[in-house]
Amino acid sequence: MEIRFVGVDVSKSSLDFDCLPTKAPQRFDNSEEGITSLIGLIRSGEGVERIVLEATGGYETNLASALAAAGLPVVVVNPKQVRDFAKACGILAKTDSIDAHILARFGELLKPPLRPLPDKQQRELAETLTRRSQLVSMRAQEKARLGTVSSGLRHEIEGHIKWFDKRIKQYDDDLTKKLRESDVWKEKAELLDSVVGIGKVSIFTLLGRLPELGRLNRKKISALVGIAPFNDDSGKRQGKRYIRGGRSDVRSVLYMAVLSAKTHNPVIKQFFDRLIAAGKPFKVAMTACMRKLLTIVNAIIKTHTKWQNLLAE
Repeated sequence: MEIRFVGVDVSKSSLDFDCLPTKAPQRFDNSEEGITSLIGLIRSGEGVERIVLEATGGYETNLASALAAAGLPVVVVNPKQVRDFAKACGILAKTDSIDAHILARFGELLKPPLRPLPDKQQRELAETLTRRSQLVSMRAQEKARLGTVSSGLRHEIEGHIKWFDKRIKQYDDDLTKKLRESDVWKEKAELLDSVVGIGKVSIFTLLGRLPELGRLNRKKISALVGIAPFNDDSGKRQGKRYIRGGRSDVRSVLYMAVLSAKTHNPVIKQFFDRLIAAGKPFKVAMTACMRKLLTIVNAIIKTHTKWQNLLAE
């Protein structure tokens, strides 16, 4: 059977497979045995170019890791992109087998770029970071409730907030320990820490959520994060540029970093002030500075050069 482009729709319990140019839908269990059987089927084909999976909240992790370990060309894509692709193809129905076929077609026609998948340490760092973010969000909700509850419940909510404070600090300590125990992460953390405006949470997030940092050029890394401007022109009309998609958690820490950097980092401050003086709206100036700061940290990681040394070059 000729297998060049593979689509696998992943759910908690099953793996729906299809391929092109020979259509051959099959279902496997999402288990160690099922993954082994699926890899055996894919290897029986010749000239596999792309194996496309959707990001499904973690259910795809074991399969993607096993495919990568087997040396197969796997890529994990954004589900929204696939859904938009299906609509553009006139396919509105949605079942697991249809989704697998759409993923194979997506790989065949669009050929999404292959990137190295996070290793085990990277995934553990990302999972720890996710849990920390969840606790921060829950703590914010409890703090908001303090202003609306009766005095009888304030003590309970304040107790919850103290517990969240303690757990978040424990996760911060755990994240710091993970970075210190890895020579690669330790070096990157020290490089990022040299940039004025980049704090501890920013370092955690950039290393945990953006493993491509230092591997892509400035345009590709900006597009990946979702701070590359898109045109909105038609005929003689020139619309406003806008950003969309990407990794919202990375954008959030870059935004907070720029809030500090536009005051304390001389390069970002000069750039921000020049944009504001030119009449650019605050949000436009902030986004441009986020893009510039990302370009700086990307170059720092790529060249293994600290901020001060980069300025001196």
